[in-house]
Amino acid sequence: MTRRRWIADEVSGNHAALTGEHADHLIRVLRARIGQEFDVATGSTVRRGTIIGIREGRVEFELGAELPQPSSASITLLLSIFKFDRMEWAIEKCTELGVARIIPLMARRTDAHLAAAAAKRVERWRKIALQAAEQSRRTAPAEITAPIGVREAVRLSASLRIVLNESERQDTLREIISLHDQVADVLLAVGPEGGWTDDELQLFANEGWSSASLGSTILRAETAAIAATAITIAE
Repeated sequence: MTRRRWIADEVSGNHAALTGEHADHLIRVLRARIGQEFDVATGSTVRRGTIIGIREGRVEFELGAELPQPSSASITLLLSIFKFDRMEWAIEKCTELGVARIIPLMARRTDAHLAAAAAKRVERWRKIALQAAEQSRRTAPAEITAPIGVREAVRLSASLRIVLNESERQDTLREIISLHDQVADVLLAVGPEGGWTDDELQLFANEGWSSASLGSTILRAETAAIAATAITIAE
C-alpha cells in the first residue's frame, strides 16, 4: 500500500515535524498514532518517517531511509493573473503535474482590481500548492512568488523560454520542445484573459523568447496553463 506523503515544516538531522494546521489535520482528521509510518519530504529528499510524538499543533517524526525519486526538468510557469477561483484551480493542478515555480504575472490586460489584490492572495496560493504537492506525492510544493510585471518577467533566464501565443501560426509547443534535448529548466508564459497585447509579445520577442501555439482552439487561461504544463512534462 502506498504511504501518504507529508512535506515537513521543520527538519533537524534525523527528525522532522509538522506544525500548526498542517499537524492538526494529521492528528484530528487522519487520527495520527505513535508508530505510524509515512513518507516525509525534507526539501531535497524524501525519507521514511515514523511518528514519535503528538501534541496540539505538532507531530514529530524520526526519519529513516532515503527513498529514491525521479528527476525531471524544472518548469517555471509565468501565470498571468485572472479570476481568483479559476487561478487557484490552475495552481492546484499545475502543482500536481509537477511545476517547480509559479510566478503570478501582471499583464496589460489583467483586471486592475485583481492585480491590486493579488499580493494578498499569495499566502493562500502557497497553501493550495502545499496541499496539492502532498496529494500528488511531490517532494516540495511549487514555489509561489510575489507578482511581477511583464518587463521584469521577460528578463528571467532559463534553458528554454516559451511564450504561449494564440496568434502563433507556425510553431506548436510540442514542436518547439522537441527541438531541444537535455533541457534543465523551462519558462512557460501564459497570457491573461483577452491574450497578450502586441507590445507585450514584442517584449518577449526582443528578449529571445520562442512563441508557441497550443492548437487552433482558443483556451481559457487555466486550461492553457494546465495543457502547456502537461505537454512540457510529457515531452
